[in-house]
Amino acid sequence: MVLFLVSVTVALFAITQKPDEVAKQQAQRERDIQELLNQIAEAAKEYPGIVVNGHAIDFGSRANFASNSSVLNDVQAATLRAFVPKILSKVRDPLGKKWLKRIVVEGFADQRGTYIHNLNLSLQRSERVLCVLLASPQSVSNALSDVDRLQVRELFLVGGSSFNGLKASLEESRRIELKLEFMELGEDRPIPRDAPLDDAPCPLDK
Repeated sequence: MVLFLVSVTVALFAITQKPDEVAKQQAQRERDIQELLNQIAEAAKEYPGIVVNGHAIDFGSRANFASNSSVLNDVQAATLRAFVPKILSKVRDPLGKKWLKRIVVEGFADQRGTYIHNLNLSLQRSERVLCVLLASPQSVSNALSDVDRLQVRELFLVGGSSFNGLKASLEESRRIELKLEFMELGEDRPIPRDAPLDDAPCPLDK
């Protein structure tokens, strides 16, 4: 009887302790992610107009688009190629390796035009960002390193948001954001595509 009571007590202790341990791990995950976001926000201070809001990086006026256009000018493209490697350097740090799952590039349109047209335009704006970041050294003088280009291809996904998330003005609404997604406890980062870099032209320029 005594052994039975001891075994029951041990089992109950283990059951009650497990949720506490999971809660501690979850709290540590949230602290780690916030620290990573703080580091990215600190890097963004070098580029006034780029702001970290929650899990999103808003490029603001540093990547606004002209009306009905998915083209970024040379200054905007140079800003993307200068800032994104700073994000990638954090991704390669221990906290980034541990928690970052992927980065979704979301394009936005203003409220003019039909929903489907603006959705397509939003997707093209997202795709433009990938074209800028994956441009080869043969096509631009300030191209990302091969290491960074491979990581962009591994982590970045294209998304479109049409005119959801409008800003105060039409110009401010025509923008892009990078949404950082993080792994849950026990989750592993998806296996990257195993293929060499290519120098294919941006399909938006055809």
